[in-house]
Amino acid sequence: MAANLPAFTDENFATEVKQSQMPVLVDFGAEWCGPCRALAPIVADLAKEYDGRLKVGTVDIDKAQDVAREFQIMSVPTIIFFRNGAAVDKVTGLQPKASLKKRIEAVLA
Repeated sequence: MAANLPAFTDENFATEVKQSQMPVLVDFGAEWCGPCRALAPIVADLAKEYDGRLKVGTVDIDKAQDVAREFQIMSVPTIIFFRNGAAVDKVTGLQPKASLKKRIEAVLA
């Protein structure tokens, strides 16, 4: 899980993600997940790069089980992009930064 990024939980997900005025990238992962740990620095870099245009945060699927269930997270890492409170794109598995940037640009367009 990406350090220094906000943690979205069952309690704050609606406020932080669904009601956000800004598009949101949500990184669903778990502490025990190796690919999640490999993805974390990429997500942290993207958070810095798109600061002010994209909200970025993480969901620990072991701690936020209601959110994980709602979005049918079957494997991690999974990234879901939200715009106007709705999921608009989803990608599962370790992704290269360039691939994620293309998806971010599409969400921001």
